Amino acid sequence: MVHPCGLLTRREEPVPLKSISVTLSICEFVAGVSATLNYENEEKVPLEAFFVFPMDEDSAVYSFEAMVDGKKIMAELQDKMKAHTNYENAISQGHQAFLLEEDRCSRDVFCCNVGNLHPGSKVALTLKYVQELPLEADGALRYMLPAILNPRYSLSGWSEDSCLNMKTPVVPLEDLPYTLSVVATISSQHGIERIQSNCPLSPIEYHGDDKTSAQVSLADGHKFDRDVELLVYYSEVHTPSVAVEMGKPKTDSDCLMGDPSAMVSFYPNIPEAQPPITCGEFVFLMDCSGSMQGPMSKQDKSQLRIEAAKETLILLLKSLPIGCYFNIYGFGSSYEAFFPNSVKYNQHTMEEALRRVNLMQADLGGTEILRPLKTIYGASSIPGHPLQLFVFTDGEVIDSFSVIKEVRSNSLRHRCFSFGIGEGASTSLIKGIARVAGGTSEFITGKERMQSKVLRALKRSLQPVVEDVSLSWDLPQGLSAKMLSPEQTVIFRGQRLIVYAQLTGMMPPAEATGEVCLKYILQGKSFENKVTFSLQPKLDANLTIHRLAAKSFLQTKDMGFRETPANDKKDVLKVSLECGVISSHTAFIAINKDLNKPVQRPLVRRAVPRPILMSTPVVMSSYNRSGLGKTQALGQKLKKKCRPPEEISPEMETARSSSNRTNLETRNTVFGNEHLVQLISLQKANGSWDLNEGLAVVLGMSLEDVLAALPLKFQREKL
Repeated sequence: MVHPCGLLTRREEPVPLKSISVTLSICEFVAGVSATLNYENEEKVPLEAFFVFPMDEDSAVYSFEAMVDGKKIMAELQDKMKAHTNYENAISQGHQAFLLEEDRCSRDVFCCNVGNLHPGSKVALTLKYVQELPLEADGALRYMLPAILNPRYSLSGWSEDSCLNMKTPVVPLEDLPYTLSVVATISSQHGIERIQSNCPLSPIEYHGDDKTSAQVSLADGHKFDRDVELLVYYSEVHTPSVAVEMGKPKTDSDCLMGDPSAMVSFYPNIPEAQPPITCGEFVFLMDCSGSMQGPMSKQDKSQLRIEAAKETLILLLKSLPIGCYFNIYGFGSSYEAFFPNSVKYNQHTMEEALRRVNLMQADLGGTEILRPLKTIYGASSIPGHPLQLFVFTDGEVIDSFSVIKEVRSNSLRHRCFSFGIGEGASTSLIKGIARVAGGTSEFITGKERMQSKVLRALKRSLQPVVEDVSLSWDLPQGLSAKMLSPEQTVIFRGQRLIVYAQLTGMMPPAEATGEVCLKYILQGKSFENKVTFSLQPKLDANLTIHRLAAKSFLQTKDMGFRETPANDKKDVLKVSLECGVISSHTAFIAINKDLNKPVQRPLVRRAVPRPILMSTPVVMSSYNRSGLGKTQALGQKLKKKCRPPEEISPEMETARSSSNRTNLETRNTVFGNEHLVQLISLQKANGSWDLNEGLAVVLGMSLEDVLAALPLKFQREKL
């Protein structure tokens, strides 16, 4: 069942939300979004409506306005408590008022109040935001328009002031009373290779000789029944750059918005570790709460979340290096570890773990993640094996800030890599715990890119620590750079690094240039990356770079309405109000004082339902370990079937025969017909395979044909 967005009548019938229109502009790796929701009160009494909706937690919301019966009312960003007081006072005085705020418990949930909407009135609410677009494992830039906001679990007495606790009615998907339109414009100086989406698109229009711009829109008939994902592939995404943006005129000198700001993008060429790292304590925290029994998406035959999470976990287990330590925790309202303490990774422990993974069910009640986290952090460290925590969850926790705070308080002793499973996974929780613990986050909504995402996270967890990271600037005399981004302590190979700085002092002539240098030490060797850039700032009416810089600062300091320390709260309020970027301590308020009709009776409250989910070939990343090397080599056989002996991969020579038959029942129940993942399911802890009927079936060959294709030396050993 999907909960659509729309007002309700007294009879609990939806008042049509006429349309939702989104205008998206992507320039290089930054998205600018304007979203408008059009409502009409068809009742005979004034209404107060509440609309709770999801946002990506990286979104810097900087504008909110209401168009009421043809009149535009711009909202002002205020201290949250002050905004609430002004809203209530305006309503009591007969004015129309509109309030937009970030939820107190989670950065990816917003609430909009529409107060004193008179009979027959029409209102269009428009919010604008900018955000950095993440870089996927296959080189795609990913924009996601959140549509699904699933119920989130809360302990009794916790998070009572969260807007997620509002009760919203259910409307069948076929009765959705509104339309959704999205028009996107994409531009890049390096050219656009292709654009993909999980939703039907109109024909893509490319412009320019090198396809430097494109326009695309959602096909007609789309409903808000899934998160809308857009993948943009540029011809070149790893070029370092610096963009300088002009500040806002007539602004105080100590304000972040006054001086020019710089956005620096690095793609550090970090070499592979030599030799590859094989140490580490890998702890996998698996969400087995009831919500994991739900589907990955609303699409037909969608995989269950728990099955997708198990599949992801098995892929990681098969890829661990020999000699490391590992353990697995399943959690819900209670939790349980597979082993009393982390155990050494070998064939026996891997098989025992796989057996228990296959028995996992989404039957442990609510999503109580704090208790197992504290248990994991309270365990003794294993000398020489740094802790690497992998979290698999749909993120259905109301108070994400409390979880992020716990992870951050233990960030010096571990790295955290998180996986959001299914549509509507909380970006606040998934991205937040990875960011504060120096790891990375991935979102698994389908199988098409799961393997590359999983292996990318594992490769990063096996990278050695990059030390002494520093950024230095070479600028003309009289000009200096003040860092706005937090100090960088973690850099991963193949990762894009974005930092923000404020340029203060006298700006030089237009032809002047500056240089910024990233330095770091890896395994005792010093490395540096330099970028030379023009110091001529460009004008942007939306002050995009300034807003993104403010958002970067707020993500570091703002830990929620209750969890933020007093000193940090002061800084959060200052930056949020100066830059016009919303935080958990501020809210947008707009008041229409032209409407001054005293309210004769309490306004009829109408909750706005929200979308809720109830009830290709795989690309394998290269990974310098014998096990994954064999997986890739055998994966090629799925295309070429039986090849002449001289073309047989050398890795096949290490495959060993065994009297123990592979558990094909497990393979079929967990993986279905995805051949490459089936192949991984048969792999042993040391990276080899037993040469038997099970392997031959996955390769699409008979055992006799496989043996005949092997080098003569190996055939003699078999005999």
